[in-house]
Amino acid sequence: MVDSESPSLGKRKEPEESEAPPPSQDSAMRSHNSTRTCVHEVAVPTGYVSSKDEAVHGTLANPVFNGEMAKSYSFSLDPFQKVSVACLERNESVLVSAHTSAGKTAVAEYSIAMAFRDRQRVIYTSPLKALSNQKYRELSEEFQDVGLMTGDVTLSPNASCLVMTTEILRGMLYRGSEVLKEVAWDRERGVVWEESIIFLPPAIKMVFLSATMSNATEFAEWICNLHKQPCHVVYTDFRPTPLQHYVFPVGGNGLYLVVDENEQFREDNFVKLQDTFSKQKIGESNNRSANGRAGGRMARERAASGGSDIFKIVKMIMERKFQPVIIFSFSRRECEQHAMSMAKLDFNTQEEKDTVEHVFRNAILCLNEEDRELPAIELMLPLLQRGIAVHHSGLLPVIKELVEILFQEGFVKALFATETFAMGLNMPAKTVVFTAVKKWDGDSHRFIGSGEYIQMSGRAGRRGKDERGICIIMVDEQMEMNTLKDMVLGKPAPLVSTFRLSYYSILNLMSRAEGQFTAEHVIKNSFHQFQYEKALPDIGKKVSKLEEEVAMLDASGEAAVAEYHKIKLDIAQLEKKMMSEIMRPERVLYFLQPGRLVRIREGGTDWGWGVVVNVIKKPSTGLGSISSRGGIYIVDTLLHCSPGSSENSSRPKPCPPRPGEKGEMHVVPVQLPLISALGRLRISVPPDLRPLEARQSILLAVQELGNRFPQGLPKLNPVSDMGVEDAEIVELVKQIEELEKQLYSHPLHKSQDVNQIKSFQRKAEVNHEIQLLKSKMRDSQLRKFRDELKNRSRVLKKLGHIDANGVVQLKGRAACLIDTGDELLVTELMFNGTFNDLDHHQIAALASCFIPGDKSTEQIQLRTELARPLQQLQDSARRIAEIQHECKLEINVDEYVESTVRPYLMDVIYCWSKGANFADVIQMTDIFEGSIIRSARRLDEFLNQLRAAAQAVGEVNLENKFAAASESLCRGIMFANSLYL
Repeated sequence: MVDSESPSLGKRKEPEESEAPPPSQDSAMRSHNSTRTCVHEVAVPTGYVSSKDEAVHGTLANPVFNGEMAKSYSFSLDPFQKVSVACLERNESVLVSAHTSAGKTAVAEYSIAMAFRDRQRVIYTSPLKALSNQKYRELSEEFQDVGLMTGDVTLSPNASCLVMTTEILRGMLYRGSEVLKEVAWDRERGVVWEESIIFLPPAIKMVFLSATMSNATEFAEWICNLHKQPCHVVYTDFRPTPLQHYVFPVGGNGLYLVVDENEQFREDNFVKLQDTFSKQKIGESNNRSANGRAGGRMARERAASGGSDIFKIVKMIMERKFQPVIIFSFSRRECEQHAMSMAKLDFNTQEEKDTVEHVFRNAILCLNEEDRELPAIELMLPLLQRGIAVHHSGLLPVIKELVEILFQEGFVKALFATETFAMGLNMPAKTVVFTAVKKWDGDSHRFIGSGEYIQMSGRAGRRGKDERGICIIMVDEQMEMNTLKDMVLGKPAPLVSTFRLSYYSILNLMSRAEGQFTAEHVIKNSFHQFQYEKALPDIGKKVSKLEEEVAMLDASGEAAVAEYHKIKLDIAQLEKKMMSEIMRPERVLYFLQPGRLVRIREGGTDWGWGVVVNVIKKPSTGLGSISSRGGIYIVDTLLHCSPGSSENSSRPKPCPPRPGEKGEMHVVPVQLPLISALGRLRISVPPDLRPLEARQSILLAVQELGNRFPQGLPKLNPVSDMGVEDAEIVELVKQIEELEKQLYSHPLHKSQDVNQIKSFQRKAEVNHEIQLLKSKMRDSQLRKFRDELKNRSRVLKKLGHIDANGVVQLKGRAACLIDTGDELLVTELMFNGTFNDLDHHQIAALASCFIPGDKSTEQIQLRTELARPLQQLQDSARRIAEIQHECKLEINVDEYVESTVRPYLMDVIYCWSKGANFADVIQMTDIFEGSIIRSARRLDEFLNQLRAAAQAVGEVNLENKFAAASESLCRGIMFANSLYL
């Protein structure tokens, strides 16, 4: 929708380069050329008039640059690069969206060259410290006058070009740092970039670089709307080096081309691939019948053949001279295992081996002698000399950087990496291999999305070196053709705002309290609010369409329909309320015996009735005796699933109610809160549920019960069946029974006219949907954020950060300076005396609980001097969570304590602070060495923020303790210099 406050957006087709562009009055246009297409659009504020000389700069719709370039290139610029440079020379913001290795960096470098030419300062931001270090090295080689600010390191902070993390930029903006004239921006997804863009003064121009963004136009419109300046979008799907995508069947042989270099999906080859799985099954079946147990052994060997498959693929790649190759895995341990399984392969000449050793020896000179002998370092050299390497976030930083440098110089031919290698710097290979198509996202194993696939597969194909890039995907028979097609050829997901109001942001805004920068201003101008308001016209159209449908439906009996539907909704709401009470473990576990019928609902998905098989209690954190609360209960439930689901897939799908589709019963692990109803009936469960026949017999039994009870299966009555005497539940049961009597006696419930019932039901559904949509239009996101702001302000008042008038108090002034850990919890410890009773070693250990990082799987048993402070920390966390809950914030107290308090490195940090060596402390945990170092560096940054906070409120004793804690960490391999610096 374009209104008086919105930017206008248009498109223009550009002719082939040999033609002269026709004149046009459009406010924005789309351009193409015959070989390398490039789309250009521009969002322009209403009433904006350009003052640029058209002879030099072209028009807003058709930007060209005919002046002297700020930087020359050794190659001819692609159309998208030329258009982007023309936009920059107009001194207007631009978002460049192009494939990995298409050459987006050239645009960012041009904006930096412009800043140097025009004697302005420029900022290059990156989401990660490691990427900032690499970018600093890269830009320093070309521009010299470059500085770095990452929280760990500050180099040349007054340089003309500053590379920094997004958090540092946000902090500078909050503290009212010097206004910078030009910003080149390597975008980050998350809450920090959104706040930073809102705070940037409109005079600053921005360059956004994006590989995977399907709603670039919407993003540009937001920038235009926010800063009242034009924002260009330059998009190309041209790939300098085309890709071929092959599939390798797990446990099989051969490569099958499924997507060619013209992005055509080869269904014939996918069918051949499926045939190989069928042949494998027949082969196994024959083996089993011929060899009995030996056949079973062979099947087990095939199931465990992942390693040999990788070996086979890498060997084939080397024989066909398709190296260098990046082999992506979604597990760090898997990366290492695959690399170690290459013991028989050697890809480097003796001369290359000698060079690798020379570079390696020089690189580890930054470490002291005892650290050079660490197994994680010594074991790496023989691997690197053979041209094989590993790259993941758990590696020692010096090794990770060494691997990157050797890979760029061509000494690493096979790199086993996690997906983090696909972010940031352009380090392409000829071939990319995916060892799996599923990844664990913290909740379930899911297929990787098209955006993730684009990012990683984009590493294949080196511009100017390879005719084409090669992607090899290892798949098993469970992958369907459409899933593969969507993954390889699908569009990336749109950028969706994750805007939220943190206490850090609210306090900083309140402490500034000047002009436009208020929390209200930030909410109104967020990308989140912009996306919501943009969607309103579409919601309005949908309402109109539904209202037309209602008008066409039979109007008779409308009051009866509304009444009947309301009774059903009221029953559902009361049952939901009642279930939340009776599903408490102490009440329900006794009734969850094997065979009990339970109804499962997950979000909008109703799985229908299932049968309880078993109940398991899982520990919540693995903290042993220190755990804040018990654990979570998992109910193994037999559920009706769609055909093709199996226990080995990430999760079976609910069986779609399609006629003629039978579906299968599978055991699905279900969390306790997903049970929406408890049946009064129990059925017999066979002792062995592995055979499909046993599970299908239960499906038939459940369906038969459904036929016997057409009004619905009888449910356990909490009062008469479960013996619950709670007055509130007794009242709820009474209300539900009365409403059910009304429902069963309602004329509509007994109606035999099927068409009338369907018509009534549809009308009720449509009216309900209309009400929901209208409510959504009224209940703006703005109001939700305002409510949240009000509730969070209440929390800040209760905890003493602000007074009744919203004026920031001493406690709030301390919290304003802390954005690495939980600002509310850590200031509570500063002001309630917890830190005062500890020495600086204990403080370092306790502060480590605030640092997000890897979880340990080992049970934690802490020494007394750490166990007591941890208990105080957990008690304070619980109190803060309860206060937030009282102030109407949606927060689970146990989850808050568990996610905020992370004591996995307390012992390690305590011993390191007291002088232990690195070889000893890494024996104390199963967490990767690199993850320990990353956490320690983040901890040092956090301790420095605490020191600044203590100084701001005049706590000299605490300030000294935090400084001493920080000093005790900063030594040895933990704080060795980056090879990039």
